[in-house]
Amino acid sequence: MRAAVSAGSLYFAIVFALGFALGALRMSVLVPRLGELGAVALEVPVMLAASWSASAWLTRSFRVPRTSVARLAMGGVALALLAAAEITLGMLLFGRDAGTQLAALSTPPGLLGLGSQLAFGLVPFVQLQWMLRR
Repeated sequence: MRAAVSAGSLYFAIVFALGFALGALRMSVLVPRLGELGAVALEVPVMLAASWSASAWLTRSFRVPRTSVARLAMGGVALALLAAAEITLGMLLFGRDAGTQLAALSTPPGLLGLGSQLAFGLVPFVQLQWMLRR
């Protein structure tokens, strides 16, 4: 389980760092041109492709066991860290309380972002299922 937790922590860090950089680009360049939903819709496939690559590399590098429990643990750790980081940064950088941030998830861009975050958490498990079926 240690490998899954370590891989999940680094999985979060890699994808979060990319998401932070792309978020700045999204807000400054894409949102004014496409609106919030259009900007998020362009960002999601990039983030999921990066998540897929990072997860594949980390599961190999950390030798995360090829079990559903280990892969769900890896994704769960990453998703929990992502949720905590999002709430913390929302409070510190944007002055939004947790309730305001949760309410934003009910908007179309928020729902799309939430869906992509849930997919991010499931990527290690989905990769395992995909490998087992080949």
